[in-house]
Amino acid sequence: MNYLLVVAHPDDEVLGAGASIKKFTEAGHRVDMCIMCTDADARAFRPSDEELNSDIDESARLLGINKKYEGTFQNIKMNNVDHIELVQFIEKAIVASEPDVVITHHTADTNNDHMHTSLACQAAVRLFQRRSDVKPLSELWFMETPSSTDWVVNTSMNRFNPNTYVEVGKERIDIKIKALATYRGVMRPYPHPRSEEVITGLAAQRGGESGCNYAEAFECVLRRIT
Repeated sequence: MNYLLVVAHPDDEVLGAGASIKKFTEAGHRVDMCIMCTDADARAFRPSDEELNSDIDESARLLGINKKYEGTFQNIKMNNVDHIELVQFIEKAIVASEPDVVITHHTADTNNDHMHTSLACQAAVRLFQRRSDVKPLSELWFMETPSSTDWVVNTSMNRFNPNTYVEVGKERIDIKIKALATYRGVMRPYPHPRSEEVITGLAAQRGGESGCNYAEAFECVLRRIT
């Protein structure tokens, strides 16, 4: 199986699916990631360019990520970019990666970049319907990103509704936290959603509600069985 993570910023892939990525790559599956705002230039406590690139590479190494497709859209300004530009960038990653499963943000995420990434990704995954040379997609998943998906301030939008659980075990949650900690300035002390305690607790909760030994939860919104 080939997986493609389409995320707005560096570290989103770890927050939303880090332990699952590790499980997939350990099993021999290929995982690529497409980052829309690689520079993350509006981030608080952002390290230097060289340090951030090093953090991305080290985190990807820990999780076993195969290839990165790095965009240069501006952080927290994706709403000012023509939708078609975002879609076409993701489409290029899809053509190159040939994923069976694409994982991206939930549309109701409070973070503006997450929302626009999700909307663009939903359009991009339909590319195989227009081009016979593109590998058909099997599944599209939404992930939950602590400190963003949990803030559903706009009640007119549907909340994240998990229906797919990946059992990861405590050891992969520990690796997830280690991979997240490679991103300088991202982790926060408890009770922040990006603290070690909350990340571990969320995995325990998702495991408890699905009968798994720690889990990451996803919302599968497309599944094609052929």
